[in-house]
Amino acid sequence: MSELDNTLQLIRLGIDTQKEHVVFMHKDCNVCKSEGFEALSRVLVTVNNKSLIASLNIINNGILDDGEASLSESAWISLNAKEDDIISFAHVQPVSSMKSVRSKMYRQPLENKDFKNIISDIVKGQYSNIEIAAFITACAGDNLNVDEIIGLTKAMVASGQRLSWNNKIIVDKHCVGGLPGNRTTPIVVSIVAAAGFTIPKTSSRAITSPAGTADTLETMTMVNLNAKQIKEVVAKENGCFVWGGSVNLSPADDVLIRIERALDVDSEGQMIASVLSKKVAAGSTHVVIDIPIGKTAKVRTEEDAEKLKYYFTVVGKAIGIKVKVLFTDGSQPVGRGIGPSLEAMDVLSVLRNEKNAPQDLKERALLIAASIIELADKSKKGNGILKATEILSSGKAYKKFMAICKAQGGFKEPKFSQHKREVLSKKSGTVIEIDNRRLAKIAKLAGAPHDLTAGVLLFTPLKTKVKKGDVLFNIYSETSGELNYALDYLKSEANIILIK
Repeated sequence: MSELDNTLQLIRLGIDTQKEHVVFMHKDCNVCKSEGFEALSRVLVTVNNKSLIASLNIINNGILDDGEASLSESAWISLNAKEDDIISFAHVQPVSSMKSVRSKMYRQPLENKDFKNIISDIVKGQYSNIEIAAFITACAGDNLNVDEIIGLTKAMVASGQRLSWNNKIIVDKHCVGGLPGNRTTPIVVSIVAAAGFTIPKTSSRAITSPAGTADTLETMTMVNLNAKQIKEVVAKENGCFVWGGSVNLSPADDVLIRIERALDVDSEGQMIASVLSKKVAAGSTHVVIDIPIGKTAKVRTEEDAEKLKYYFTVVGKAIGIKVKVLFTDGSQPVGRGIGPSLEAMDVLSVLRNEKNAPQDLKERALLIAASIIELADKSKKGNGILKATEILSSGKAYKKFMAICKAQGGFKEPKFSQHKREVLSKKSGTVIEIDNRRLAKIAKLAGAPHDLTAGVLLFTPLKTKVKKGDVLFNIYSETSGELNYALDYLKSEANIILIK
């Protein structure tokens, strides 16, 4: 240890804590004693004049000497630290914006400046996971009015960089989710880009679902592109498929999503702010929003959908985006695959115009693509679907998809996982209901989305006639343990697929 009481020597332990910054010290080290630090204290750490805030973990055994400290891998990389560097420590000053979070807990309305300060502090890393969870919880349910959603959206846009384009019209789409499968984005982008429109598509990873668009596309191509690479791909091909977290567009959103995923919460107001902040940051001017409605979808009634439509439209107008909202069927999964690789196979089947391609995925993608074309081109209703259908059926969309993949680093075929189990029907009859949420949970227990080839492959959509012993769906997993987790859950649940 150095002569200064608040410094230690860095040792790399290689501990992965995902995005959470953690610092490790021995319980007998002089810094802990002199500064009064305790386990889980928030500590300002500095290495080579670069600082961040980390949570303290106390080591009781001999992994570290009392003159040594270590950092989690995320903190190590953020600080560009090296073995034997000197790390210094200081107490973190109270975060003043937490006053606004506490006010929101008691349902007090917040102003634009409150959201700006909260989001700024979150991006700077001054909030712990617990404090971020408190903010998410305080805003959940129906706790944000439309002015607050606008304020939160603007704050999230201001927290990162924005892409700019030469074209006056930049199009995009988004689905609010809650429906397994439904991987329309790669198909829509390919059609719209082939039609000559600019669609720089940035997508998120899964929050509470078995796959996000970025997860699915990652099974086929590179999605971690920086802003310069995005501009190059879009300049060449009119569109791209990119994970938004790699571009620093609305970076607060990526932090919030990480905590929302852990809480299994997708707050209405924050969802709108998340979607639209990413759109305006990506330079979009015209956006189509798909809202599936169904008993076990995220949006369960038309009344709830109308409310979301109002919010999307009003908030979009406030931040300079023209929004068109579609209501679609959310009664069952779209396509057959549920999970990144399995959904990618559906996408390719539609783009390749294969005879057994899932028609529901094809029709929904054509509807959305047509709506984008008509919104951007101001063409007569009906012209969009004709144009979109011609581009898909002629093979132009598939050609554009492959060209975009090549521009982003190449294409690879998605694969099935090693372990598979068939789930058989226990009776004969007709499929009259499918529980989207519980079917998605099986896919998640099987390992999706972190295991890209894990998930569920559905063979029996609504109105399918089945006989006893027919295969309803397959469960795929990369490990036997995760497959057993999914099967154990399945044993405890009845009527995930209801047959009468």
